[in-house]
Amino acid sequence: MPSPFPGMDPYLEGESFQESHERLAHQISVELMPQIRPRYVALLAKRYVLDCPAVSLFGAPEQRVFHPDVHVVERQVKESRESVAAALAVDEPSVSLPSALETPQLSVESRDVAERRLVTLIEILSPASKYGAGYDEYQRRRLELLKTETHLLEIDLLRQGARIALHGTPPPAPYYVYLSRFERRPYTDVWCAFFDKRLPRVPVPLPPPDADAVLDLQHAVDACFALVGYDVLINYTQPPPPAMSAADLAWIEERLRATGVRPATTV
Repeated sequence: MPSPFPGMDPYLEGESFQESHERLAHQISVELMPQIRPRYVALLAKRYVLDCPAVSLFGAPEQRVFHPDVHVVERQVKESRESVAAALAVDEPSVSLPSALETPQLSVESRDVAERRLVTLIEILSPASKYGAGYDEYQRRRLELLKTETHLLEIDLLRQGARIALHGTPPPAPYYVYLSRFERRPYTDVWCAFFDKRLPRVPVPLPPPDADAVLDLQHAVDACFALVGYDVLINYTQPPPPAMSAADLAWIEERLRATGVRPATTV
């Protein structure tokens, strides 16, 4: 069954977000590749976020972003029985904290085939890039990229967390898409996106004389939804996370009822 929503499915902001985030990056690459070949390619780029929320209770950074450039190899060491026995004689810890989670973050890179030059970077914002230390790290990375001749397309399909900082306020919307063309900086194009209307079709810049490619964001999201079948994973009997207004909840309940899905419970 397709998503019951004509735009973004707000229920994907819950426990399915990490999977749908990665799935959407793959689908964007699939959508762009036929439009930009043979002069360009749309490649997936992966980096990781170390996420350990419990540590933040003690004032340590919540997240740290790193790229998998260095690999640590463990060498087998034969230990004596004495050293093993000594290792077993340890004190009990005062408290146990969860290990940091290496959460992958996928983006899409449009690159020139001849020179491998990065032309346009497409970022799908995640919770890790919108909160705490992860937000600060993303902003530093973003500012460095904005100093280059690389176009930046940012897709924010999360209602909570810090937004992209702009001079001026865009119209209110639950979601946004931002495009910073290097030749037009500091100006940024902004598209509003919603769950009650179709997600926008946005340009993906290419160097002249090549025309922009077009990313049909709704088609990409719908393709991911159909492929995975998120409808069997999502619990539509509860309000979508995070909290939203009573008016939005009422609209969602009516929409679910109208499409034959069990309506959510309004609060």
